[in-house]
Amino acid sequence: MVKKRNSKKRYENREHLESVARMQCCLKTFRLATNCSGPTQAHHLLKPYDGVRGMGMRSNDKNVIPLCMKHHQELHTKYGSEKSFFEAYGQEESFGKTVAEALFTNLSVYY
Repeated sequence: MVKKRNSKKRYENREHLESVARMQCCLKTFRLATNCSGPTQAHHLLKPYDGVRGMGMRSNDKNVIPLCMKHHQELHTKYGSEKSFFEAYGQEESFGKTVAEALFTNLSVYY
């Protein structure tokens, strides 16, 4: 028996990614950190609020938050998970999901 692959396409939106990458780091915006460094990058959440993330796949483009290069690298290399990363900055694991959803539904809420 041949298994059918899920034909649902991953949501992609280059314009949204570019808008998020033009923002300042969300840790700086919410006054959680002052030591930002490098250009802002659109970080795809490891545990998305919308959709799924398979092995070796990034979450869809609705699930992005702005992180400066320093904090983006710190999340992946020092902490390895959003839970540990956000807790180190005094936030709950859901912080990234809340920011990503707010940015996708209405970018102006961020400013």
